[in-house]
Amino acid sequence: MTEQQQPPQQEQEWIRTQFQKANRHMAEKGLIPGKVYDKECRVLPPFLALWKIMESGSGKRYWVLSGDLPADLMQDTHIEDARDALRHFSLNWQMKAENIRRTTQDKTQLEYAALLINRAEAMSQMQMDERFWSGEAKA
Repeated sequence: MTEQQQPPQQEQEWIRTQFQKANRHMAEKGLIPGKVYDKECRVLPPFLALWKIMESGSGKRYWVLSGDLPADLMQDTHIEDARDALRHFSLNWQMKAENIRRTTQDKTQLEYAALLINRAEAMSQMQMDERFWSGEAKA
């Protein structure tokens, strides 16, 4: 095996792991993962993967976020594409973090809020950066 072959295999393993994480997150929320809209998904290793997945029970579609950040999901209502979904996640996380900071003094919760802000800022930068939205970023 050459060194040139290893990164794609490592990347494929990372993608597989993130897909499993996204499915597990849906299941933890009581949603049964169904069809994956792979042409709309975006994988940006090693930071994040955005999956568009239909819930098999209701037929509702969700954007599911996984990667080097807390897994999260939101319904596909009024979200145009993966880039728009990333913007929504970023804004939601900033609001969640602000609510946490205003309502608690718990050290663990404040650390979580700081993590959300850090990742939200990174997602915002990625959302604005055209390099991440070329055809190469698809799953």
